[in-house]
Amino acid sequence: MEGNNRSWGRNLSKSLSRNVSSSWGVEDVFSSQTRRSVRAHEEDEEALRWAALEKLPTYSRLRTSVLKSYAESQNQSKILHKEVDVRKLDVNDRIEFIDRLFRVAEEDNEKFLTKLRDRIDKVGIRLPTVEVRFEHLTIEADCYVGNRALPTLPNAARNFAEGILSMIGIRLAEKKKLTILNDISGIVKPSRMCLLLGPPSSGKTTLLLAFAGKLDPSLKVKGEVTYNGHRLDEFVPQKTSAYISQNDVHIGSMTVKETLDFSARCQGVGSRFELLAELARREKEHGLKPDPEVDLFMKATAMEGVESNLIVDYTLKILGLDICRDTLVGDEMQRGISGGQKKRVTTGEMIVGPTKTLFMDEISTGLDSSTTFQIVKCLQQIAHLNDSTILMSLLQPAPETFDLFDDIILLSEGQIVYQGPREHVVEFFETCGFLCPERKGTADFLQEVTSKKDQEQYWADRSKPYKYIPVSEFVARFKRFHVGLRQDNELSVPYDKAQSHKAALIYERYSVPYKELLKASFDKEWMLIKRNPFVYIFKAIQIMIVAIITSTVFIRTKMHTRNEGDGALYMGALIFTLIINMFNGFAEMAMIMQRLPVFYKHRDLLFHPAWTFTLPSFLLGIPISIFESIVWTSMTYYSIGFAPEASRYFKQLLLVFLIQQMAAGMFRLTAGLCRTMIIANTGGALSVLLMFMLGGFILPKDQIPNWLEWGYWVSPLSYAFNALAVNEMFAPRWMNKLASDGQTPLGVQVLKNFSVFPHRYWYWIGAASLVGFICFCNLGFTVALTYLNPLGKPQAIIPKDDEDDMEDDQIHNRSKKNLFSADGNNTREMALRRIMSRSNPNGLSRNDDVSLEATNGVEPKRGMVLPFTPLAMSFDEVNYFVDMPPEMKEQGVPEDRLQLLREVTGAFRPGVLTALMGVSGAGKTTLMDVLAGRKTGGYIEGDIRISGFPKIQETFARVSGYCEQTDIHSPQVTVKESLLYSAFLRLPKEVSTEEKLIFVDEVMELVELDSLKDALVGLPGITGLSTEQRKRLTIAVELVANPSIIFMDEPTSGLDARAAAIVMRTVRNTVDTGRTVVCTIHQPSIDIFEAFDELLLMKRGGQVIYSGPLGRNSHKVVEYFEAIHGVQKIKDKYNPATWMLEVSSIAAEVRLNMDFAEYYKSSSLHQRNKALVKELSIPPSGAKDLYFTSQYAQSTWGQFKSCLWKQWMTYWRSPSYNLVRYFFTLAAALIVGAIFWKVGTNLDNANSLTIVIGAMYAAVLFVGICNCGTVQPVVAVERTVFYRERAAGMYSAMPYAISQVVVEIPYIFVQAAYYSLIVYAMVSFQWTAGKFFWFFFITLFSFLYFTYYGMMTVSLTPNHQVASVFAAAFYALFNLFSGFFIPRPRIPKWWIWYYWICPVAWTVYGLIVSQYGDLTQTIKGTGMTPDPMIKQYIQVHFGYEPDFMGPVAVVLVGFTVFFAFLYAYCIRTLNFQMR
Repeated sequence: MEGNNRSWGRNLSKSLSRNVSSSWGVEDVFSSQTRRSVRAHEEDEEALRWAALEKLPTYSRLRTSVLKSYAESQNQSKILHKEVDVRKLDVNDRIEFIDRLFRVAEEDNEKFLTKLRDRIDKVGIRLPTVEVRFEHLTIEADCYVGNRALPTLPNAARNFAEGILSMIGIRLAEKKKLTILNDISGIVKPSRMCLLLGPPSSGKTTLLLAFAGKLDPSLKVKGEVTYNGHRLDEFVPQKTSAYISQNDVHIGSMTVKETLDFSARCQGVGSRFELLAELARREKEHGLKPDPEVDLFMKATAMEGVESNLIVDYTLKILGLDICRDTLVGDEMQRGISGGQKKRVTTGEMIVGPTKTLFMDEISTGLDSSTTFQIVKCLQQIAHLNDSTILMSLLQPAPETFDLFDDIILLSEGQIVYQGPREHVVEFFETCGFLCPERKGTADFLQEVTSKKDQEQYWADRSKPYKYIPVSEFVARFKRFHVGLRQDNELSVPYDKAQSHKAALIYERYSVPYKELLKASFDKEWMLIKRNPFVYIFKAIQIMIVAIITSTVFIRTKMHTRNEGDGALYMGALIFTLIINMFNGFAEMAMIMQRLPVFYKHRDLLFHPAWTFTLPSFLLGIPISIFESIVWTSMTYYSIGFAPEASRYFKQLLLVFLIQQMAAGMFRLTAGLCRTMIIANTGGALSVLLMFMLGGFILPKDQIPNWLEWGYWVSPLSYAFNALAVNEMFAPRWMNKLASDGQTPLGVQVLKNFSVFPHRYWYWIGAASLVGFICFCNLGFTVALTYLNPLGKPQAIIPKDDEDDMEDDQIHNRSKKNLFSADGNNTREMALRRIMSRSNPNGLSRNDDVSLEATNGVEPKRGMVLPFTPLAMSFDEVNYFVDMPPEMKEQGVPEDRLQLLREVTGAFRPGVLTALMGVSGAGKTTLMDVLAGRKTGGYIEGDIRISGFPKIQETFARVSGYCEQTDIHSPQVTVKESLLYSAFLRLPKEVSTEEKLIFVDEVMELVELDSLKDALVGLPGITGLSTEQRKRLTIAVELVANPSIIFMDEPTSGLDARAAAIVMRTVRNTVDTGRTVVCTIHQPSIDIFEAFDELLLMKRGGQVIYSGPLGRNSHKVVEYFEAIHGVQKIKDKYNPATWMLEVSSIAAEVRLNMDFAEYYKSSSLHQRNKALVKELSIPPSGAKDLYFTSQYAQSTWGQFKSCLWKQWMTYWRSPSYNLVRYFFTLAAALIVGAIFWKVGTNLDNANSLTIVIGAMYAAVLFVGICNCGTVQPVVAVERTVFYRERAAGMYSAMPYAISQVVVEIPYIFVQAAYYSLIVYAMVSFQWTAGKFFWFFFITLFSFLYFTYYGMMTVSLTPNHQVASVFAAAFYALFNLFSGFFIPRPRIPKWWIWYYWICPVAWTVYGLIVSQYGDLTQTIKGTGMTPDPMIKQYIQVHFGYEPDFMGPVAVVLVGFTVFFAFLYAYCIRTLNFQMR
């Protein structure tokens, strides 16, 4: 049937095209008659196509549509109609179709959605809708009080103990209840846009999470949330609604489009296909012909299992992401899209799905106001025309964005102050006596009117005395207001469940068949492997190098098969093979860790089950592993001279492959169970240590204590070792010779010496067990990912003294719970009580008079006692280039350099606040980085001067401050400590300590951080301060340096109106002290914009289009642009900042056919600026250039003291690092002690000596590797802070690095002390003071050099994932040359030099000689006659000289110093920050 259809369609199109071509031969193209006939003809053609479509069977008809395209011929375009299968649209067709339909996203989107809605309404189909109701919702959290919440080592230990006790039912912890949401009720209605407003920490995120069914289980929830009358446990809320989080978690190495494609494939198309089928059926009945474009769009977006759905192209377009569709998302280390674009990707990821209920949490962070407006406008059209339910919280909605919403919910202190139509909200506050001023956005007014600090300025009737109205009072008044009464009536009538559309709620957890999900995950994993080849190439090269070294150490010319000793050497080579391939899997852990945050996000959104993530990563690892196994085996097998039979070669190859897979599986499992890098490194090392110790090759099976025998049977290494040994030793060349006793075959005797089972079938037992372990580990990994949640939840804190106040408060007034819970990330809210005062009962702040003056418009001068020199900065014709990105070169761009700034000229003067503005991507941040000297790459041209003298970066760094857009601070220090640290390092030596402390307090007051001075900074989005508090901290850290020029990169992005006002007040206070301040700014509200004095406006391509004063109410800027012919006049009450960006946009340039940059260059304004720059570029008479006696404010010793103080604080508060490390050391000590219980005394034969050496080697190596692995993430986090602080000229790299090195010493000293004691006692070495001291000394320095080695690897590599791969590369060599696998006298002379530079070898050397170098008792089984003394044996067999302890000690100290120095050197010279 289908074939007939196809041929029929082909004939139809042939005959059509024949008609077309024959009728086109008309010469007189321009006559109107022809034109009419052409149009009629096109309509005929279209009608014929539709007729053909109608005849198709339903299945094909729903997959075929008509695509219009335009072809140019003979100076006029003709329209072609072609039939297309919507599943096979190619990229260009899709892009062209979307670009044609949505030229201007927000206008055309409305036209299109209206057409689409008309089509549905024509045939009377009702769309499914969701109404969300919440009744008496109360959410509470438990939190610690005061210092108990700081994560110091003792607190962490107490929490752990209390956690265990509380399981038995003993509760010790002092915890308080924190009410986040307090008895709130209401309705969120479908096909209306609802805005959620509220000051920071009012519980917005918690409310959205409660609606989406995503609350943290540890919160106590009363009341209920229902969708269409159904409770959350009656359907799957995560699929019915989508929560869009504040935090952007994406895979950095995927492009924007790939990210959205993956999301669309996982979310499926919902009920779109059913809708389409029903629509087509009814249209056929009524004989209606749909609009072809709508038809194509609906069909293409309703197709399951397409790799790239048209909906993705549509979403990219309406979110304005089409310009960066093929750009990588990027992360800390990879340059990708901008912050605002990342935010939009997070939004897009959820919109591409079929869900029509959206809860959006602050989606406008980092976007300029015009982009925000465009996106909200498109979402508003989707809500109105698709009957979606949208609830969105925004931080600083501009008035025009605010007007797009239908309903408002205003939250404050966990209660709903107003909920209902937007029109009535101002009226409600007028009834309470508050008026919204003229040039003030309603949204900003609403957020401030409930706050104690800002309420008074809105009091309407000045004749009556003002009285503070608390939130509880507003809530009560709203219940009596007509909107509140109507809402109560609506809530009293329960929702009729029968009214709920059957497609409205979703009952399946996964909306796409598993096969499709698996395919999508598979494609994604494969793409990530192709994207990140570096790791795989690095691992392959690493294994090749190690293979070459191994085969030249165990070279066949030195390998004989004469006696047991030779057999032992072969066994050493086999053990080494086993260990190398085991460690090869270590990198797997870091790679999985990197992927976990994104995985958890997708899993919680029910994109796909865990096994569709684990199966592809396992299967795709197999070919890589096969390649590595073949490389290893073919390079080592014959050069070492293993048994020369092909079958044995392939059997060893199989084992090597299985060992690699087993190791990878085990490290994956560790990653899945531990979930953070530090704990995983420890957990990984512990499991390996146990398997090593009990694997049967360090301690033979018959020597393992009976009670640990089970360990031998569960260690996969013992099976692998047995199988490898049996495979080699049953070769004819071993079996045909006799051992030294003259009767047993040599092969069997060697196996017996190593306690290996001498049976051939052990090869297959070993191989089968390894397969079992592989299955077990990968299944375990899947289960862990399915059921375990990510670690690390923010804890709420209440300062101790506030908690007493709370009790008083509650006695005075139950409802006045002034509790804030910061919008922390997804889980438990971090709560900080802000108490204005302790002294006066009426609760005004202690700078009463100040706040009163401020409200009356008198700005008091305050703060900043220290003197400074005001400086002006001028720059002339600044250009900036970067190397052309390879992606653009591939697309055929001929230039070598890409220009980001073009001839930028301007000046910044003292006491003048300048705004740098422009659309996203105009080069605002680039210009600031260039002027501030923060760029690490690229080419800068042009003249930059400071008060007339050429800018010299070293001195300039001393007088300038730079507040970055990303707030980078050390997470483990408190706010006050951060400021003290900055002040002590950056204020000159002349300032006394007392003055510094006063100055820090003043700055804290200026930035309004004094109530938070003891709060921990924490990691962004996880713990600690909220975004707006972090922002203020960033500014304060720069202010305490007392700079003359301050640059601020988007100081208000990510803040709500009130927080932005606080920050801007801070900035204004700073300028009024006579400093020069420059801010880039994205989406200023009217108040913020008009706080600026001057404006430098840029357009895409880095060109200036306006530079000059703003004027009162921005009249200067408005006049400048309105003077241009064709620019529309500004509307009343409209935000000038938004208007200015709109009228100067690229679209406007195209419409007016002009270039604003050229217009500016020819204006009088430009001439005036040129004159100003010229004037400022000549130093005033008698002025001296900036000069400092030293580059840094503090001496090297002073820098070192400050750095050490901060490092000490950080370490004392990093329990995850120190406790984990201590726990591991304790466990390792006990394991080693238990396994080698009392081995030290009974030295009767050579084997037992080998065992002791093995014990020492293993013990030091594993704890060392653990130290090395755990220190890496810690150093990596601190390094990002270091980059910022060094760029700010706080200190040079040396003192910083030395302080990082020194702070480790006390911790490692304690670690080495108890480790030595436990091991020494349990293994029972000789108890003499000298011997114990040596043991302790060697342990201490071994731990130190391993830790510093870990630091050094981080300083050499861009991030700690690469560092862990890099560090693991050398573990192999440390292993090989430690003197355990192959004694020194047996190492070929061309490798002996490496033995002497291998630190582990010196450790083992020192341990053996210090313990056994003076023992005179004889020892058996050495193959020497007569039986030698121990000290002779270690000298002959191991090459250890008894009187060599002095050099050993010196060398160990030397290694420690060398690694520490290398770390310091690399951190000074290498910079991995891409700017």
